[in-house]
Amino acid sequence: MSDLQADYLRAGFGTRLGWGSRPALLVVDMCRAYVDEQAPLYAADAADAYRNADRLAVVARRRGRPVFFTRVEYVVGGADGGHFFRKVPALRCFEKGNPLAEFTDLVRPSSHDVIVTKQYASAFFGTSLAASLNALDVDTLVIAGVSTSGCVRASALDALQHGFVPIVVADACADRDPRPHDSSLFDLQAKYADVVTLDDALTHLGGTT
Repeated sequence: MSDLQADYLRAGFGTRLGWGSRPALLVVDMCRAYVDEQAPLYAADAADAYRNADRLAVVARRRGRPVFFTRVEYVVGGADGGHFFRKVPALRCFEKGNPLAEFTDLVRPSSHDVIVTKQYASAFFGTSLAASLNALDVDTLVIAGVSTSGCVRASALDALQHGFVPIVVADACADRDPRPHDSSLFDLQAKYADVVTLDDALTHLGGTT
């Protein structure tokens, strides 16, 4: 344990929330834009995270756990993206019809998975995700995706605020640089979520319902 982690624990941060009995998997924005080297959103280590997310999805489906994928889509010009679209011009990758917004063969939804289309960072903002999770009696949301400092972090925070235990799988998330990735995982564990390894997540998702 680092000195920083020990300091936070002594101050009362970082308590583990633990797993509930009815988890679902959320795969955030794992599309071509983050693994295509020519794309402005390219993240060098994302392919490994995509493959790890696919392992999570396979196990979750096998156990009958709900699996949700998010995707981003804007009208051409981004009128439905508001100030977020203006702030991050790279989001043009997600204008309707852009192939960079498509899922990849590294991880993609099955015919039984739910696809949530969003325009903002959080998977909950302006979508039916919370209502769908509540209808399925989900209590724990396992989160993989990109980017760790952006849409993963925003979705984990909103999961907590909607009453779900957020479980962020560190090695199934990626960012364009390891520094925001690591700092975001640290902050999520300290305040908003449980950050776990892939093996831990696979064990719990594959466990008894």
